[in-house]
Amino acid sequence: MSLLDTKLNDIRHRYDEIIATLADPAVFSDPSRYQKLNKELAELEPIVGAIHEVERLESEIDQTQEMFELADDEEMRKMAREELKILNSVLTTENERLRALTAPKDPNDQKSVIIEIRAGAGGDEAALFCGVLFEMYSAYAQSRGWTVEQIDSSPTELGGYKEIIFSVEGNGAFSRFKYERGVHRVQRVPVTESSGRIHTSTVTVAVLPEAEAVEVDIQPGDLRIDTFRASGAGGQHVNRTDSAIRITHIPTGIVVQCQDQRSQYKNKDKAMAVLMSRLQEMKNSEAHGEVAMARKSQVGTGDRSERIRTYNYHQGRVSDHRINMTIYKLDAFLSGDIDEIIDALASADKADQLMSVAGEDE
Repeated sequence: MSLLDTKLNDIRHRYDEIIATLADPAVFSDPSRYQKLNKELAELEPIVGAIHEVERLESEIDQTQEMFELADDEEMRKMAREELKILNSVLTTENERLRALTAPKDPNDQKSVIIEIRAGAGGDEAALFCGVLFEMYSAYAQSRGWTVEQIDSSPTELGGYKEIIFSVEGNGAFSRFKYERGVHRVQRVPVTESSGRIHTSTVTVAVLPEAEAVEVDIQPGDLRIDTFRASGAGGQHVNRTDSAIRITHIPTGIVVQCQDQRSQYKNKDKAMAVLMSRLQEMKNSEAHGEVAMARKSQVGTGDRSERIRTYNYHQGRVSDHRINMTIYKLDAFLSGDIDEIIDALASADKADQLMSVAGEDE
């Protein structure tokens, strides 16, 4: 029996087990358990339905094959042959759908995210493009009904950011933004360039799923919390009070800060959210060295040769190098219309998962 067959048998068994459990009147007295079981049942139903459809098609193919072999009339054999061709084609499609349904799902996909954008190579021009990406992601999030909130930033005099950290609150945010992790390269004539020469700059993007308090155990004694006066943009109020928060997680040395909220309490809450997400990322890896490698794979060094995507202003194009896809809709893309490339990346990701499942089945 293949690994896929074993997995499908386990799913069917679990489905029957939940049905039997839900029939027990005692389950109704535990609303939390009842809701959890119903949610799991809803997730398994499409898979079990696909299993039944595959079995039905296999049975129909066996019957049609038998009819083909026993038929004396050539016309009947021809009809059976055509029917077999159609049934096998449908079976192939259903098997692909079943593999898609059983492909591993990212447990973080439905979570909100924390996004960190930092200027890489290119100085002021890279900092300006940090602002462009922040506006692009903000517009995209708003188009989906998600909420964007700044956590921390280091503005530059020209209007860009050396670094900007913000959260996107919304169901499924991580499932879309996770494809933005990496080095983004921009090719354009900077506003600071008088000769009209095209410059190449880079910006790094890291995307963290927002961790919940129950996922990360933080002891109060492990934290050093400092307050300081916010600097830069933020209004007169924040500049007159020690509203900014810096939190140091002593065991790991991770330092996070938030100064973009008016309230010290809000800044602390946002800084803690970032800290928990970073600790959760570390917790999910087997060793700190793997976390460092994973983070490096997200943001790289900011060198111009490392990139997942290029934005070329002169040609009006956006090129994603992971899937060799180019679209000539730069203005629309930078305005937040990024679904075309994200959909393509998600499809490529799903195809890789299906190949992995198919490999297990062999």
